[in-house]
Amino acid sequence: MVMLEKSLQASMNARIIGSGGETMVLAHGFGLDQSVWDKILPYLTQHYQVVVFDWLFSGAVKDPNIFDPLKYSSYDAFANDLIALMDELDLKSSVFVGHSMSGMIGCIASIKRPELFNRLILVGASPRYINIDEYEGGFEAAAIDNLLSDVECNYQNWTSSFPTLVVDNNDPLSVEKISKCLKSMKHEFALPLAKTVFRSDERDILDKVTTPCTIIQTTSDFVVPDSVAYYMQKKIKGKSTVEFVKADGHFPQLTAHLEFLDDFMGWRGDGGWPVKSSLLSVMLVLLLVF
Repeated sequence: MVMLEKSLQASMNARIIGSGGETMVLAHGFGLDQSVWDKILPYLTQHYQVVVFDWLFSGAVKDPNIFDPLKYSSYDAFANDLIALMDELDLKSSVFVGHSMSGMIGCIASIKRPELFNRLILVGASPRYINIDEYEGGFEAAAIDNLLSDVECNYQNWTSSFPTLVVDNNDPLSVEKISKCLKSMKHEFALPLAKTVFRSDERDILDKVTTPCTIIQTTSDFVVPDSVAYYMQKKIKGKSTVEFVKADGHFPQLTAHLEFLDDFMGWRGDGGWPVKSSLLSVMLVLLLVF
């Protein structure tokens, strides 16, 4: 068993940014790191205390020996890490934003410890990727087998080709960014993690999720079809809505960040955040930062 000799906050490169009265936790997806949120952080930190971190499989984690592929062969172990990190940071009633695989991790964590979350924002999330019976997950089993074979046998080539399928090709810098993140993840982590993600089936947990959810979907996502978003909305027990970002690909926070922010904050509905009217100021902030 791999033992942590330091805090999860340190091991997971967790940072707390901003000084808002409410906390928002951002969790990245497969093979990536917290830098996928960089474009939207300047806006979010004006209004929230934002927590960003790296899952232990990430190439950004300094000590790769603390990730045990056997331990993390299910989302449950990731959910336990999320809960432990939030406890360590003394967080309660937070907004959780989970991209891709982290969406289901957040759902599982909310079932175990509902008091930690006041809303789940699920971005490009899916409870199951493989089609079965009347459920359309987006992939036939053979396609997932081929994907896993590429990860196993042609990893470096896969890390270059896969981003061109899942990231809007009109944004080559974002394509390059995702490719670089994937290449930085150790190959011995990539295959078992890909099996955990792409062969997962978490449909049965959805009716146990009581935390209100906002499901964010792009209008064209190679990884997650629209049908999955509507399936999740129907099955989740808590109040849930589906919001669409007019964008291609699986990474709206990178390739359509202003549109993403607009839909991202639409759930508040309290008149306190004039998101649309503030997009110009967001653009000016981003220009100054980047």
